[in-house]
Amino acid sequence: MADNSQSITEQVELLLEELVQIGGLRPGRIMVFGVSTSEVQGQRIGTSGAETVAEQIYIGAERVRERVGFHIVWQCCEHLNRALVTERSVAEAQGWSEVSAVPVPKAGGSMASFVYRQMDDPCLVESVQVHAGIDIGETMIGMHLRPVAVPLRPSIHSIGQARVNMAMTRPRLIGGARAVYVLPEERSTLEAKDAVTKTCD
Repeated sequence: MADNSQSITEQVELLLEELVQIGGLRPGRIMVFGVSTSEVQGQRIGTSGAETVAEQIYIGAERVRERVGFHIVWQCCEHLNRALVTERSVAEAQGWSEVSAVPVPKAGGSMASFVYRQMDDPCLVESVQVHAGIDIGETMIGMHLRPVAVPLRPSIHSIGQARVNMAMTRPRLIGGARAVYVLPEERSTLEAKDAVTKTCD
C-alpha cells in the first residue's frame, strides 16, 4: 500500500531511486514510464485523466533523472498505439522511427500530454526496447522493454490508488554449460544483487 504520509512526487522519487539502485540505471541508459493518472485517483484507466497528477509524477521523475543522467520515454495511451514521447535528440541517437501526432489528454493521455509540453524538442516514436521501466496503473509497458525482463518488488506497491510494477532487463545468457558470465571478482556483487531481484513468474 502507498505511504499516505508521502506525496505522489515523493513516492515516485523513492520508486525511481530504487530502480536506479537495483536495476543499474546509469547515465545514458533509457527507461520507460507508463502512467494512468485516472488509476492514481482511484478511477478506471482512461476515464478521469488529470494533468495535475501528471505534473506531480513528472517532478518526482525529473528529480532523479537530473541527478543520475539517464533518459526517460513516456508511453502514450492505446489511442496513439502506445507510442512514446521522447526528446528528439534521444530518438535520433537511438535510430527510433518517429511517428506524427501530438498527444492530448483524450488521445495520448494526460501524462504524455503534459510531458510533451515540458520537453525542449519533443517527438513521438513508434516503439523502443529500453533497459527498465515503471508502470503506474497497469498500462502494459512490457512491449517496450528489452529481453530479458526481470520484475522487481518496490518498497511501496501503489501511487495514490494505482498499482505499481517495475522491471529491469538483462542481456540474454548464451553459451551453454561451459560459458562464464562474470569475472570472479564480480561474482559476489552480482550474487548479492540477485538475492534481491530473484523471482519466479
